[in-house]
Amino acid sequence: MSKHQMKKIAAVAALSVVVLAGTALPAHAQGGAAAPKKNYQQGEYDLYNACATDVNGRNFAKAQTDCEAWKQKVPNSDYKDDRSVLLIQTYSALKQCDKVLAEAAPMVTRDLDAAFPDPKTGPGSVLAVLLTSADCIQSLPNATPEQIDTAQKAATVLKSYSRKPEGLDQAAWDGALQQLRAHANAALLTIAVRPGLAALAKNPPDCETAQSSLAKALGDNPDNAFVAYNLGQAYRCQARRDQSKYEEIYPKAVYEFVRAMVIDPSLGGTQDPKKMTEVLSNLYVNYHGEKEGLDQLKEQAKASPLPPDGFTIESGAKLEARKQKEFQEKYPQLAIWLGIKSQLSAANGQQYFESSLKDAAVPKLKGVLVEGKPACRSKELLVSVPEPDQQGTAPAVITLKLDAPLTGKPESGEIQWEGVPSAFTADPFMLTMDTEKTKVENLKTTPCAPAAHPGTKKSAPKKKD
Repeated sequence: MSKHQMKKIAAVAALSVVVLAGTALPAHAQGGAAAPKKNYQQGEYDLYNACATDVNGRNFAKAQTDCEAWKQKVPNSDYKDDRSVLLIQTYSALKQCDKVLAEAAPMVTRDLDAAFPDPKTGPGSVLAVLLTSADCIQSLPNATPEQIDTAQKAATVLKSYSRKPEGLDQAAWDGALQQLRAHANAALLTIAVRPGLAALAKNPPDCETAQSSLAKALGDNPDNAFVAYNLGQAYRCQARRDQSKYEEIYPKAVYEFVRAMVIDPSLGGTQDPKKMTEVLSNLYVNYHGEKEGLDQLKEQAKASPLPPDGFTIESGAKLEARKQKEFQEKYPQLAIWLGIKSQLSAANGQQYFESSLKDAAVPKLKGVLVEGKPACRSKELLVSVPEPDQQGTAPAVITLKLDAPLTGKPESGEIQWEGVPSAFTADPFMLTMDTEKTKVENLKTTPCAPAAHPGTKKSAPKKKD
């Protein structure tokens, strides 16, 4: 491989690194001063030259025939490593990844820098083996354990490879290394997540295997949102499979979904980040019942790839029950009324009133007196029952029918009473309760203005001088 060709390869690597192909040199030019002496066997040079010429000319269909013929006729050639590089290039170009990995298998267990010692061309040949083998695993969804092992070894060496070709510009090499390591990481990630994804794809899915495999993959790739997202899918799979542990397992799924969202909502560029953020946020809200607590969970998930022991998220049902209990403890009388009102406001509210509420004893209620009827010496009191933080004026919803008129004019304010429901209308909503005026607590009245005597005439206004 010439210096110019290696620079060109490095430039491609810095941009996209599709394949680092070790372009063949004439056999007699291979090696460096420290390279072991190589010799052709009888008739071998023509076989080698045909193979190399085909690869250099990118005539890969013919290269496969000629290179395989060389391998068959001279299996123990001094140039078998060079031949393997040419075959790997050829198989890669023809998208025959199974043959790439078969050819690379015996090579990735060796010291390839020792096999290709030339300081100018050796690194290109090494990278042609490592990069092509690592990339191929992504094209073999049903790879064998042997193929996976070969690709994993190649990717592991590729990830830390640093031997710069002699004479190559350092900036170009730095750019190539960055891309090479990205390809190595992608191959290792594929190998790590494939068992978990395969387990999820089964029918029915193997949720436990998927969870175990993907948790390990996330441990090895803690900042990979794609792995976190799929671990979330595995947890969700488990939760749906075992409903008895749903509230124990599903929060872990939400944790991993949120982890993916805060690390990279595009999941490695595969999703619309805005849409994915909305979808994953809604998973939390749908489970918890509200958005409260999501920001804290984001911070927690951002700090650690896996949820801590005992991690949980309160379900919407438990949240509602807890809030209802807290409300009842803080506003016991209001909670009673809201329960009654809810039943009366339902479609069968009138039936509920007739069968369960009418003439039944009701615990002491609390409300706000709106007005008395008549305004003075009232026999009926209109009462509202405002809720905490209610905006505007609460309408009257209860009429208290007193057993005797008041002695004065009732003042607006909070009152308590005991009574028995006697009538109900749904529209406008009004519950009538019969009560004794002595059972209305905290009711304040003011004296009524004295009524004018029927025979009294008003004096005519005095005229001004």
